[in-house]
Amino acid sequence: MARRRNNTKKNGNKKTFGARDDTRAQNNWNELVKENNKWQQYYHDMLDVIPDSQWEEFKKTCQSPLPLTFRITGSRAHAKEVLNLFKERHLPNLTNVTFEGETLKAPAELQWYPNKLAWQLDVPKTVIRKNEQFAKTQRFLVIENAVGNISRQEAVSMIPPIVLEVEPQHTVLDMCAAPGSKTAQLLEALHKDTDEPTGFVVANDADARRSHMLVHQLKRLNSPNLMVVNHDAQFFPRIMTVPGSDKKSDLLKFDRILCDVPCSGDGTMRKNVNVWKTWTTQGALGLHQVQLNILNRGLHLLKNGGRLVYSTCSLNPIENEAVVAAALRKWGASVKLVNCDDKLPGLVRNQGISAWPVIDRNMETRNKGDENTAASWFQPTEEESAKFNLQNCIRVYPHQQNTGGFFITVFEKVADVEKPNDKKRLATPTEEEEEVAEKKVKSNDESAAVVPQKKERLPRDANEEPFVFVDPKHPALESCWSFYDIDDKFDKNTCLVRNATGEPTRVIYTVSSSLRDIIQANDDRLKIIYSGVKLFVSQRSDIECSWRIQGESLPVMKHHMSKKRIISANLDMLKFLLTESFPKFDDLEASNLDSQFLEDIKKLGSGCAFIEFDREGGESLFLPVWKGNKCINLMVSKEDTHELLYRVFNIETTAKDNSKAQPPKKTEEAKEEEKPEESKEDEKSEESKETSSA
Repeated sequence: MARRRNNTKKNGNKKTFGARDDTRAQNNWNELVKENNKWQQYYHDMLDVIPDSQWEEFKKTCQSPLPLTFRITGSRAHAKEVLNLFKERHLPNLTNVTFEGETLKAPAELQWYPNKLAWQLDVPKTVIRKNEQFAKTQRFLVIENAVGNISRQEAVSMIPPIVLEVEPQHTVLDMCAAPGSKTAQLLEALHKDTDEPTGFVVANDADARRSHMLVHQLKRLNSPNLMVVNHDAQFFPRIMTVPGSDKKSDLLKFDRILCDVPCSGDGTMRKNVNVWKTWTTQGALGLHQVQLNILNRGLHLLKNGGRLVYSTCSLNPIENEAVVAAALRKWGASVKLVNCDDKLPGLVRNQGISAWPVIDRNMETRNKGDENTAASWFQPTEEESAKFNLQNCIRVYPHQQNTGGFFITVFEKVADVEKPNDKKRLATPTEEEEEVAEKKVKSNDESAAVVPQKKERLPRDANEEPFVFVDPKHPALESCWSFYDIDDKFDKNTCLVRNATGEPTRVIYTVSSSLRDIIQANDDRLKIIYSGVKLFVSQRSDIECSWRIQGESLPVMKHHMSKKRIISANLDMLKFLLTESFPKFDDLEASNLDSQFLEDIKKLGSGCAFIEFDREGGESLFLPVWKGNKCINLMVSKEDTHELLYRVFNIETTAKDNSKAQPPKKTEEAKEEEKPEESKEDEKSEESKETSSA
């Protein structure tokens, strides 16, 4: 059973990678009863989607804690290396483990996830905290998650992005993106097999605070092909592709759209235990129209030949098949449902249903045409059922493979279709409908400006400054192009700053070329929260180039620099630089680790440079370094340092360990030439300084 505290004593804010509901008790918790008579009556007696022979197993699974699941991100070339790391260093020690006399289940692959890159750990968090081997694995997962190599995500939540089938050239919209785990999957698919995709992902959420929190989930993926916006998905604005244009032909239509809509969430009751207490049939009835509005808006924005996935974490057909049927009724031959029986081999699933009762809050059956009912709540006619193919919808129940519950439907937009000899459009968006949506967006914005509203508290480092593109011939940028010898294949018109002056002060960002045009064309239409990755960060003014290239842009920039500021080193030198802060050249020479590296780096002028480390049988590494007059420093974050020490050298660290050994006290001369390594704190500081300077 889940527990609730019966006192106000706090145990601190310590978080774990595997934190979730747990059955192992602490003395200061009371049991929360996981029972709801209306829920059982609806799903077992009235809807009857779970066979009697499976009901007890279904219910017991819904009452049990959710397993820990994670996936290894597919956008990195070293995904296979990280997977092998888990299999070789952790999996053997997590097999045949006993805890308090009980044999624990070994971690298992999610068979249906592509390339076997997703895993499930079905153990209580008490074990993860107290068992030495599981604690080590937790530490591994925490580090890899921090650097973007691993994502904690519920298993069934991984399904919608997979069946959406995103490719690097696609324009993608995630209409209800927060908290961002599915958006991260979309970005990973976009970057699959390429560091420079031509497509992009627009991640939207209606809640301003959740939009800013979404940024924290996605920034670790370091993608210049991401834009986060804040709009009501029901009235998502038209996006222009050409600055200054108002032509319908210049409206952006998306190749792929994810509509993971707000829902009653009874598929999440294994982790959101309050659903047991609050669930009623009214939740689905109240959300149905909003869900349908979002789906219809998504279909309006979808390109012909494009694909849209509609999904919920609810099992209620009023939120699922009823919404899908209403959209099919409206759009007719313009859209169809995609059969996914051949997708995700190994996933146990059920087909969608075509018949269901409509039950009100009083648990009474309502009929079509009754007062205070919506026609779209009700099941399709026999004729409609034959055309709609609702069996192509996917239902995943918790007891089938120890997951949450989920509903997924894949739409394909066939064409804009008109009835023969009829001016009335059958299904496609009319000019009037587009204008209504546009006016609704503007009306919402205007009313928000007029009506006093309580200021929502945003994250501490939220930046609401404008996006201003910088002339590539600006002296600051010119010095960078020359110093790093950046080629003309890099689009130098993609650099921007986040301050009102439009002048490079602390940080210069870069976005993909396709997103640059979108940002410039829609500054009055879109409420943009975030876009771009840090490209250059100001360091000091007394050297040839006062800007260093930020590590998060290196996946792109390493393809556009000559060897002018790039040198090679062996792995012994890497280990030394990961464990020593600001080593002097004299110390490097005394170490006798890599004489050629020392000779090469001494020839470079002061400032940012880069080191290539070749690894036999492993992915080569490309890392930034700061070169001073008498010493150097590897510029990687604490999290990256710990990850590299473990992955490359099998050196274990703890969260309390400093990223590098404490350096000795330094002379004023040494302090003057040193620059700190990259860290999360540095990033927040730079952003706040940039905003304040504006």
